[in-house]
Amino acid sequence: MESAVTEPILFEKKDRIAVITLNRSERLNRLTRQMADGLAEACGAVEDDPDVGVVILTAAGPVFSLGLDARAMSPEEWRELIETPTESVRHRHWALYGVEAVASLSKPVIVALNGDALGAGLELALACDIRLSREDARFGFPQVREGMIPMCGGTQRLPRVVGMAKALELIMTAEPIDAEEAQRIGLVSRVVPPQELYKSAEELAMAILKGAPLAVRYGKEAVRLGIDLPYAEGARLEADLSLLLQTTADRAEGLRAFHEKRNPEFQGR
Repeated sequence: MESAVTEPILFEKKDRIAVITLNRSERLNRLTRQMADGLAEACGAVEDDPDVGVVILTAAGPVFSLGLDARAMSPEEWRELIETPTESVRHRHWALYGVEAVASLSKPVIVALNGDALGAGLELALACDIRLSREDARFGFPQVREGMIPMCGGTQRLPRVVGMAKALELIMTAEPIDAEEAQRIGLVSRVVPPQELYKSAEELAMAILKGAPLAVRYGKEAVRLGIDLPYAEGARLEADLSLLLQTTADRAEGLRAFHEKRNPEFQGR
């Protein structure tokens, strides 16, 4: 059953997969404060639902998102932004709020990039765990040509994904890249024909759901947190999480299933 969390964000649950859709195709899914609130609300619903194991984020129409929607700002907000430059921080806060809601999910997030992702739209995609793209999509950060830089985590997440040199090139030149180049540098994991995009995301979600829920969660946590830690600290985190998993019912079930040559029946505990 599909329902609107807030009008431009759709939320649908299919078995153990939650699908969040940017639903503002008439403005090429440019992000607004209302959409940021809707993303946060949808992510909260996902986090609180023990039946959801994986999230697919996508968008309606031929474009994923072309960034923030400046036209959605009121005249008062524009005047404040121009006359009081520090107001840009306030403008940033609502956009960052939506992006960080996605980034903070403990459950795996697959983004099915159904078209171009530019500016804050790409920053939202970078907040996800795995990125799949249709073959004709483009990606980039145009902000320096507007006198700004990515301000929703892009300057931090991009180099962690593609390396510092390529990240600097993309940010400083503001030149977009195509899906083939995005896959080559590791920005996206897979590139597929448009008609196969959602099916590919769903198949990947189903593959993830075959794993023990706690093991999937801790695997994500170990990678996400460990990448910012010195190796020795990251290795300790890995060991601690592994030790916790050794005591779970799902670990015992996994061992029994392996021994009995059958598929495990995990319970998430």
